[in-house]
Amino acid sequence: MNLTHLHLLITHLPIFGSVLGALVLIIGIATGSRSTLNAAYVVLLISAIGGMIAYSTGESAEETVEHLPGVSRGIIEAHEEVAKITVVTTILMGVFSALALLTRNSNKNFIAKTLSRLVLVIALLSFGMAAYTGYLGGQIRHTEIKNNVNQTPETNNPKDGNRSID
Repeated sequence: MNLTHLHLLITHLPIFGSVLGALVLIIGIATGSRSTLNAAYVVLLISAIGGMIAYSTGESAEETVEHLPGVSRGIIEAHEEVAKITVVTTILMGVFSALALLTRNSNKNFIAKTLSRLVLVIALLSFGMAAYTGYLGGQIRHTEIKNNVNQTPETNNPKDGNRSID
């Protein structure tokens, strides 16, 4: 496995981890369960670490694909610019999740409630940013998700027995 492969694998963690952590956090806030809140913070912290790894391996992934046929430099640059913002949101999510974990046994209930809501907002923002970053990254090599792909009817449909010979 190389850094490009690691980049492609780990990029899913901040997307799914932030939304999963946010959902668990919502449940923890609604029920007041400290163990559920703690689980959410841990998931969000792991997600943030994944986001930092994804960002740090991005340059290697870029070097691997930038000269391949059909790869647009503009899409790579757009992905990279959004990734810079995304890594900031994931770092904030991780920092505030860690802070919430460290202060979870505090007698200051107001601080714990405020932190949980702040972490939730940051996690949802992080999810949106990570999902958009992933969408842009997917366009680098997955032409099927590009907006400007021309859809042509299938000419080789084995179900109806029609086959075209080019």
